[in-house]
Amino acid sequence: MPHVLIRDLPDDTHAVLRSRAMREGKSLQQYLFAELRQLAARPTVDELMDRVDSRSGGRVSFRRAVEDVAEDRHRH
Repeated sequence: MPHVLIRDLPDDTHAVLRSRAMREGKSLQQYLFAELRQLAARPTVDELMDRVDSRSGGRVSFRRAVEDVAEDRHRH
């Protein structure tokens, strides 16, 4: 299994993460492992947009529709 090393983590960030792990009764490694798995399981906005774009139907891509709505909102 691969390893991840994070260097130069600010002390305050480390303290918050360690505190959250303790509250859940986990080691910091266990806590971060679970958090990273959840993060990887959630698609990014770009991944969602690509998924929507790949679907058939409609005459305009979802991305174009979102851009059109954003432009319209900006004008008003």
